[in-house]
Amino acid sequence: MAPHSPAPPPPPLAPPPGTRASAWHLPLRATRGALAWLVFLLTGLLALPLLALLPPLRWRRALARGVARITLASAGVRLAVRGRETLPHPSVVVANHASYLDGIVLTACLPPDFGFVIKREMNSVPLAAWLLRLIGAEFVERGARGGKARDALRVVRLAARGHALVFFPEGTFERHPGLLPFHRGAFAAAARAGLPVVPTVIRGTRACLAPGTLLPRAGRIEVHFLAAITADGAARDAAAQLRHTARERILAELGEPDLAPRAPAPHGIMAGAEPTGATRR
Repeated sequence: MAPHSPAPPPPPLAPPPGTRASAWHLPLRATRGALAWLVFLLTGLLALPLLALLPPLRWRRALARGVARITLASAGVRLAVRGRETLPHPSVVVANHASYLDGIVLTACLPPDFGFVIKREMNSVPLAAWLLRLIGAEFVERGARGGKARDALRVVRLAARGHALVFFPEGTFERHPGLLPFHRGAFAAAARAGLPVVPTVIRGTRACLAPGTLLPRAGRIEVHFLAAITADGAARDAAAQLRHTARERILAELGEPDLAPRAPAPHGIMAGAEPTGATRR
């Protein structure tokens, strides 16, 4: 009788679905993110002499817009912009804040006559502060009362002279989704200067560069400039009217949790027609 042959060994277990793809995807994603920052640094360094030498502020902002667009494209970020064609000039743009990419995104899609109003903490980052000054950014104090009042007055004067301004009225962002309370400064400047406020919704930056992460990810970012709003300039609470309505519009469009306590709605807001259509870049 023939001896019994041993049973063949069992076949190796197949890896879980997507394991091999994930093993390749993570290094590729990290490489692409690192490449995006490298492109940003290289284009920024190449643009530095021009930013320092170009006399018209509008030209320097246009150059910064080009650098921002190249950076986002190198990271695999696709921008979809709505409502830009109906932006009033001048105006005060107020947007939700979810990521360090937000400023780069708005730089990439806004006309070069808009200047950013930024918290003074950025002044402690030497190279960034210098670059921001070259493109006409204004630094404002959020803490000390005296400095805060002086900065607020300076911004109001800029708005009164017809400067178009961009604010992130939350002042910061959190790791988890949601809309924080709005600071008053942007709306006080708009009310005092009689400028319209443009509520603006940014989606997708948290997914492309989450708080606490260093490397951006490829993805789609949407920017929607909503209908401009104005307040009754004679009303004592005109700034409060603008702040309340702008925040309600952004919250309704954004679709994220409301992280601020509820307050009674002021009266007297007037709004234009909602812009339609999309521009993809």
